[in-house]
Amino acid sequence: MASPPQVDIFIPCFVDQLYPHTALNTVKVLEKAGCQVHYNPAQTCCGQPAYNAGYKEESRDIAEKFLRDFSEPATTDLDAPRYVVSPSASCVGMVRNAYSHLFAGTPEAARCQGVQRRTYELTEFLTDVLNVSTIPGARLAGTYTYHDSCSALRECGIREAPRRLLDAVAGLSRVEMAETTTCCGFGGTFAVKFEAISVAMAQQKVEHALATGADYIVSTDVSCLMHLEAYIRREKLAIKTMHIADVLASGW
Repeated sequence: MASPPQVDIFIPCFVDQLYPHTALNTVKVLEKAGCQVHYNPAQTCCGQPAYNAGYKEESRDIAEKFLRDFSEPATTDLDAPRYVVSPSASCVGMVRNAYSHLFAGTPEAARCQGVQRRTYELTEFLTDVLNVSTIPGARLAGTYTYHDSCSALRECGIREAPRRLLDAVAGLSRVEMAETTTCCGFGGTFAVKFEAISVAMAQQKVEHALATGADYIVSTDVSCLMHLEAYIRREKLAIKTMHIADVLASGW
């Protein structure tokens, strides 16, 4: 009997501090898909906030810790890699792309490449690695519209995987919003430095979502959803935001 896929789960800062239920639901979904999930309590940040703010040396220090925290155990079967999975395309994009620049020509380059090869966003891991097309028992009544986060779409090439999983949720139907690939306006420090532009972008995204009549805006990134939810709450609008892990863990 084959051993279950081994997964080291990486929980992003936003999820850890503000949406811990999404972290728990990510574990729940991975276990439902047959994985054995491991959590390293020493894990911290991927280094993205510092990197995006221009603090490359400080970011490299944090990234080096990430590599240590998620290096493959020496006892791992080479034919059965120990995957790193995160409910955040933003963090995965950081590891896959920015780390190549941070560690180019350094002694850590080889270890970096090993971690990069094993790191996946939740939905692409389920569909592309495990060949999962549905989470048994997942059920949520209503309609959803999907927001393609910039990190998922442009950095990781993720578009069909989350839609495929969501479309298989019992009771849930999809209606696409206009300009679904347009940025929500968060962009990390962009939302702080350019508040007016950021809010206007969130307004446009939410208005497109409202026009569909959907009950939920769903995405792979809580950072986008947090930004949109803040605008929705301020304006007291009748639409909800949900991370895809929370949707897939609903109803069972």
